[in-house]
Amino acid sequence: MPGPRVTPVHGDETLPDKVDVVVIGGGIIGTSTALELSEKGLRVALCEKGGIGQEQSSRNWGWVRISRRDPREIPLMAEALRIWPGMNDRTGRELGYKRAGIMFSCRTDEDMARYERWSEHLKPYQLDSRMVTGAEFAEVMPGCEEPVKGGLYTSVDGRAEPQLAAPAIAEAARDRGAAILTETAVRGIETSAGAVSGVVTERGRIGCDAVVLAGGAWSRLFAGNLGIDFPQLKVMNTVLRTEPLEGGPEAAYWTSEYAFRKRKDGGYTIASGSTNVVDIVPDSFRLALRYLPALQHQWRDLSFRVGPRFGQEAGYARKWRNDEASPFEYTRVLDPKPHPRIIRKTLKAAAKYFPVFEKAKIAQTWAGYIDVTPDAVPVISAVDGQPGFFMASGFSGHGFGIGPAAGRLMSELVTGRTPCVDPHHFRFSRFSDGTKLRPDDGF
Repeated sequence: MPGPRVTPVHGDETLPDKVDVVVIGGGIIGTSTALELSEKGLRVALCEKGGIGQEQSSRNWGWVRISRRDPREIPLMAEALRIWPGMNDRTGRELGYKRAGIMFSCRTDEDMARYERWSEHLKPYQLDSRMVTGAEFAEVMPGCEEPVKGGLYTSVDGRAEPQLAAPAIAEAARDRGAAILTETAVRGIETSAGAVSGVVTERGRIGCDAVVLAGGAWSRLFAGNLGIDFPQLKVMNTVLRTEPLEGGPEAAYWTSEYAFRKRKDGGYTIASGSTNVVDIVPDSFRLALRYLPALQHQWRDLSFRVGPRFGQEAGYARKWRNDEASPFEYTRVLDPKPHPRIIRKTLKAAAKYFPVFEKAKIAQTWAGYIDVTPDAVPVISAVDGQPGFFMASGFSGHGFGIGPAAGRLMSELVTGRTPCVDPHHFRFSRFSDGTKLRPDDGF
């Protein structure tokens, strides 16, 4: 099943013998971290088992939003909103970013009250996020025939193109001296005197003083081989894109039934606003108790199924030596099949309330796996007891928009500089220090 058409990035032919930092994973988190570290003057090698941005970093909706986020992520997302407008100039490439606004639909007075409560979280940042009704709602969402009371509209939110972003950032990191190594799975880490001293890839060894694991949905498997218990599961989201379509809204829009945003090519990316498919896999049972609060919080949005994914993951080696082929060398790209019923249902709902979508022609569909932590907040942190080993993973479907700021924070933690935001909520140790792990809608 072909995924999105991602800008190709050709990897370097030669592995460096020694760098300061190896970044594992070529999605938007890994590439942003590599760029930030390279701009700070460090020697960096970015290792990606497949191609740059081929998995969830190119399969997401492309939203760059601070609205309706977990309050723990808001300071970092505010930093991201400062970074995104300059990314084209910074990278010398097109990322498709545009500050076009995002609207969250409110169908009832209760919805209006909940979003009003959420908007209080943004007041310290003096960002334009407000409840809109009547004529103002119609101005932002022309052609909407949905019976709504109004919506939460955040004009500083925007969009970018996932198929362009991670490749552009990777190339910019290479411009600043980073080695970009595709088709180069990292098998494991070497240590000396208890601290990171290098990595072993399928192509050979690279000496280094620090490693950043930004492996997305693969991070738990990699960390587990090192004896690190990282609680992480996956949900699958299905997306469609349309051919160019005139007359639709410029701002993005969300309801529980459907969500859409305009694309740079004039088409629209459309997906269900809430439905995610959960494949039952062996880790579903291993981690069941740790995810129970999240399940209680969000079970209505999850569609569980038992299928071939169980057998695939049961067949993954959970331990391997550095001189053995790793599971990452057998699956270069996670490319699940999109769910046809969700596609039909989503486009039908969008066309019901926005007649402009009745004319929409589907150009492509795809699906992607979102990596989720028990509290739906990422890890951006050193790992206690593993000197020189850092993680930036578990972004729980929120990673694309926050990516450039996550890369900045990660680079500051690696180099020991003053962090741009307080990293406390993103610490890895929260999984073992007694912290109650649960999502927070901010309502």
